[in-house]
This record gives sequence, structure tokens and C-alpha cells, in this order.
Amino acid sequence: MKVLAFNCSPNMEKSNTALILNPFLEGIREEGGEVELLYLRRLKINPCLGEFACWFKTPGKCIHNDDMEKVYPKLKEADILVFGTPVYIDGMPGPMKTLFDRMLPLGEPFIELRENHCRHPARNGKQRKFVLVANCGFWEMDNFTPLLVHVKAICKNFGWEYAGALLRPHGGVFGYMLRKGFPVQDIVEAAKKAGRELVKYGKIKEETLKTVSRELISLEDYVKTLNQLFERTLQKYGSRN
Repeated sequence: MKVLAFNCSPNMEKSNTALILNPFLEGIREEGGEVELLYLRRLKINPCLGEFACWFKTPGKCIHNDDMEKVYPKLKEADILVFGTPVYIDGMPGPMKTLFDRMLPLGEPFIELRENHCRHPARNGKQRKFVLVANCGFWEMDNFTPLLVHVKAICKNFGWEYAGALLRPHGGVFGYMLRKGFPVQDIVEAAKKAGRELVKYGKIKEETLKTVSRELISLEDYVKTLNQLFERTLQKYGSRN
């Protein structure tokens, strides 16, 4: 089973996203999955120009000659796609959206009806699963809603099976608590368990996902603690009189 994973955070291996993504991928490896992890920041991917040469002039091939040429074969071979990302301004970061835009050559221009809805047929009909791993700085779970709606729509368009999402709210707090030795290791273990479950059962148990997302601090304490931190940071840089 080939797994292609993307860490879409600009902070890459030092990101809060990686704190959940990496153990999840480790769990997949423990069950025999072949995992390749790409850091989106290290890839040169130009934006789609929307002129559809990849559909008509050179079917399946984009006009850009950039790092997507290395990514396309990996996308075609993958059985599972994993996207790790922070939530930026109520959605995915721009480079992640550019990556999805550049997947246009994987489809054909024709229209087919799937579940009575217009879709483009895939150039390669291989069945794939899709998993989202997302980190959000805000406290509430509903901050993930716009991102979830977006990626589920993308899965329908590409014909991928949406296999679940590991969501970590107040992710900055989690990162701090993990570094300082607070009792949050169960979240890391749940992320790893989710990877094992995906390979063994083809899906992730709801109980496991709930552990990944569990509350770490009350909303009131979250607001108070973060505002104190931001105040100290402003003073440190002389931005506060």
C-alpha cells in the first residue's frame, strides 16, 4: 500500500501540524504501509494559468515545467493521500490550494454524471483514499468546518474516498504542553493508532479521532493564557509602550 503525504505547513517539521501528522504516518508504517512525505514549502509549484492545455493541446501534461512533474507520478501511484495542514484564514494555505489546482491534468475535459452531479472523469481510474490532518490555533472545533467542506468537495470531484480527518484544535497549546511534559501523550498515541486503523480496517474509529481532538484547556483559560502570551511578546519586541 503506497501512501503519499504532504505537510503543507510553512513551518514543515517544526510545525504543530507535524505533531499529529508524523505519528499518524508512523502508525501507517507499523502496519506495512509504504509512506513518502513531501514538504510543500520545498516544492516549486507555479499557479495554474487556467488555459487548459493539459486537457486539449497536451492531454495529461501541464505547460509548467516545475516540481509538479515529480509529483504527478507519485499521485498516480498512491493508494492513500494524506494532507497535513494548518488552518489559515478559515481554510487551507494558498500553496496547498495551488497544489490541488495543478491536479487538473489528472482529469479529462468530458462531463459525466456521478450521483446525478456533473463531474470530470479521472484520467487514471485508480481508487484512492484521502485523509486530512489539520491543526488550528483557535479553540473551537467548528473552525475546521470550511476546510472540511472544501476537501470533501475536492474528494467528490476527483473520485477519492474521504476516509476521515484528524483535527487538533488549540494546536499551539497542544504543542506547548507536549514540549513541557504535560499529560497529552495519549493524543500522540491516538494519532499513531489512527494510522494503524486506516491500514487494517480502511477507516479510522470515531473514538480514536475524538481523542486526537480532545479538549486540553477551558475556553476561558485559553483566551486568558494566549492574551497574556501575546502581550508579553509585544513587549519583548518593543511594540507596546
